[in-house]
Amino acid sequence: MAATGLATVIADRIELGDDPIEPSWILSGDPKARSAMWTRSLDATTSSHVWDCTAGRFRWYFPVDETVHVIDGSVTVAVDGQEPVTLGVGDAALFHAGTWAVWEVPEYVRKHAVLRTHVPKPIAFALRAYTKLSGKLRREETGGGLG
Repeated sequence: MAATGLATVIADRIELGDDPIEPSWILSGDPKARSAMWTRSLDATTSSHVWDCTAGRFRWYFPVDETVHVIDGSVTVAVDGQEPVTLGVGDAALFHAGTWAVWEVPEYVRKHAVLRTHVPKPIAFALRAYTKLSGKLRREETGGGLG
């Protein structure tokens, strides 16, 4: 994990470790999940992961906001009150914190996921102000520009 600068990963080559699904959440099949975190933000509110899973049907709880991008295989996801959605290679979705969903993996799915923890409003305000101020100071030090 890089503390500053650029962090990269080849998502289909990252070594994944076992990440079992809570047994009481499994509705059918014998899904086997694996994952690896490959980076975390300096403020520890955001992390990036690669996750995969074999065939099965299971419930899943999202304790934090999670943006997923399917990089192999497919999954059909059902969230209460919404029509099921099938996500395939190249598709992305955002699951808000507190969401329960049913995942049905027909054969295999591999995703890149970005997890973001919410921070209390006063801290979020202070963080935005700090980011804006520090960006302005950096631009003044370097003579402006975005790059």
